[in-house]
Amino acid sequence: MAVSAVRREENLLEEIQNRLETLNKSERKVAGAILRDPSAATRYSIAALARAADVSEPTVNRFCRGFSATGFPDFKIRLAQSIATGTPYVGENIKPDDSASDYADKIMLSTIASLDKARQALDPDSIATVVDYLIQAKQIIFFGMGGSASVAMDAQHKFFRFNTPVSAYEDALMQRMIAAGAGVGDTIVVISYTGRTRESVESAELARSNGATVIGITNPDSPLAEVCTTVLGVTSPEDTEVYMPMSSRIIHLTVIDILATGVTLKRGPDFLNHLKKVKESLKATRFPLNPKT
Repeated sequence: MAVSAVRREENLLEEIQNRLETLNKSERKVAGAILRDPSAATRYSIAALARAADVSEPTVNRFCRGFSATGFPDFKIRLAQSIATGTPYVGENIKPDDSASDYADKIMLSTIASLDKARQALDPDSIATVVDYLIQAKQIIFFGMGGSASVAMDAQHKFFRFNTPVSAYEDALMQRMIAAGAGVGDTIVVISYTGRTRESVESAELARSNGATVIGITNPDSPLAEVCTTVLGVTSPEDTEVYMPMSSRIIHLTVIDILATGVTLKRGPDFLNHLKKVKESLKATRFPLNPKT
């Protein structure tokens, strides 16, 4: 029952289509304007959609609330999430005959919508807990495989600035050996969109059995989540079983930025001088903004 409810919420276009006969005349005009070009509708202002449908703005607002949206902006976010699925192994909303403008626009819109959905689902208490573990760590190790490998490397790039030993590994055998040698004081962050990769789960179990703290950035209802010390639950409507990981990777990169910011703030204002010194060390490696000066 819960799965079906999620699918109905995400598939707003199908819901509009199925309810056409139950809508009044003005509402059907709004529905028609949206269904004619859903991608264009995500770019409309409420006034533009009202003009396209030849109705008033209050009618558009009533239409949106009739589909469980809090208002027109919320409705547009849900609409972006629901643009029809298409070519497998590329992107969920991409069609074979899409132009460069079409697929660029679709990817941007679906990523924005997915980020907003992840924002709403993120638990501030979980963020605070993970930041506390990272602050206390003697060393931090990031694990990520496949599409999550680049996220683990980005995390290493962010966290090396914090005067804590940090490393990142994408190879399953290396992860397993690192987990076997981990112990109390070590914090291992396992990044996995699905949380169902067998090697990731086994490495997390091994590290935790040796006394390490294991943080999962993953689906909260996954096998990986069950074996971690704590979990920062991240979900996205993206189906990585069939499609190339796109928005899920962007969401994880954003979560890493959130955690890095949390650690920076937790360290206090004195730590900012250290970060400033690290940043200023790069000045000599760059051409000036204005070559004439």
